[in-house]
Amino acid sequence: MAIWKQILLIGLLAALTMGGLETYQRYMAPHSNAEAPAAGPRPVTVETARVEPRLLQQTIEAVGTTRARRSIEIVPEVDGRLVELRIRTGSQVTRGDILARLDDTIERADLAEAEAVLIERQQIKERIRQLRQTNAVSQASEQEATARLAEATAARDRALRRLQERDIVAPFDGVVGLTNVDVGARVTEGQVLTRLDDLSEIEVEFAVPETLYAQVSPGLGLTARSAAFPDREFSGMIEAVDSRIDPLSRAFRVRALVPNPDSTLPAGMFLSLTLVLAEETRLTVPEEAIVFQAAETYVFVAEEGIARRRVVTTGQRKDGLIAILSGLAPGEEVVVRGLQRVRDGSPISLLRREEGATAETGPRPPETPT
Repeated sequence: MAIWKQILLIGLLAALTMGGLETYQRYMAPHSNAEAPAAGPRPVTVETARVEPRLLQQTIEAVGTTRARRSIEIVPEVDGRLVELRIRTGSQVTRGDILARLDDTIERADLAEAEAVLIERQQIKERIRQLRQTNAVSQASEQEATARLAEATAARDRALRRLQERDIVAPFDGVVGLTNVDVGARVTEGQVLTRLDDLSEIEVEFAVPETLYAQVSPGLGLTARSAAFPDREFSGMIEAVDSRIDPLSRAFRVRALVPNPDSTLPAGMFLSLTLVLAEETRLTVPEEAIVFQAAETYVFVAEEGIARRRVVTTGQRKDGLIAILSGLAPGEEVVVRGLQRVRDGSPISLLRREEGATAETGPRPPETPT
């Protein structure tokens, strides 16, 4: 074949090939309806939370047992038979109320006799005084009458005291407990009839580690809870701090007072205590926003759609929040979710954290449209 025929054939084949390729790309090759996006990293969807000031309390937990402000055993001072019993378990009594009476027949008779003798001696003394004015009797007779009058007065006072001992009275306001005696029983001196507790205030003693000795002082407030009243919180105040530290436990004792005007808390009840050592307002962020790396602690702050790495100084942790001592300003947004894909300078798409959401129950991201 001639050379020019070969060149013509090669050119024809090349033209057919180019035409077929263009036809394939235009009509047969797969393509998207939208133009290709501009080059660059895609924004990362993250969840953010606002930096807010909050009141943080430094607290310690302790346990203690309640004790009545005043508590005594009600006992008779003499032997005798019970003729009246006014003890109603759990009832409130007032100082001076009679709780029980012993048979006082003989004591009343003795008092009547002593008062009769006293009246007689008073009359004798008055007659001798009048006679003495006219020198009808000697001075010695007048002195003897005075002595006998004093003797009769003392006898009357003793009889009155023995009669009063037959009444068993409440020495202060309080609540009476159980009794194991009945009317008609013979009781002896010192036998326990019941207990009387002043429950207007409750004392609670508990132990605190020695490392907190300088921070605990009278007047600090506390709250108390009991398993018997799960929905109620009792407020109290430290009354006294022990001056000694136990060398074995390395702790010291603290006594607190808890007002109990309705006598809800009995003596001997177990309480869980929360003692407020200090409180201050600090900027806070959720704990999950904090990233620890080597000697640095930092967060990612959302600034106009860009994540900026910010070194911070942290403080107290409380209820899922952490105090920020430096590095952030109020109102800034910090990344709390999606941190694994975020780098300094990364473009981000914000998803604001709902108020009160936690790391476990935070808001769900919106579904991607299909």
